Amino acid sequence: MLKLLMMWDIKPGRETAYLDFVNQQLTPGLLKLGLEPSEVWYTYWGNGPQILMGFVSDDIEEMKRVLKDSTWLRLQNHLEEYVTNFHYKLIAAGGRFQL
Repeated sequence: MLKLLMMWDIKPGRETAYLDFVNQQLTPGLLKLGLEPSEVWYTYWGNGPQILMGFVSDDIEEMKRVLKDSTWLRLQNHLEEYVTNFHYKLIAAGGRFQL
């Protein structure tokens, strides 16, 4: 399995709008594209990204298709209205916390 691991910090004052977007658009949009959620981590204290969110795919070809899809690009651009320090990477899905 392959994991899309996304990381970001929520912009101050945008928390409510951010949560609405993630729950109503980002997560359903990635599900429609064929990815499955694997985890969401919130950093309450310490260094590191405030949010880590993972979605998995069975294979690299499916993940490549998703990352080229206009829906992904639209969701990513919209997410950046609510967050800073956004980045993502593809990693082999493991059963533990991953960075």
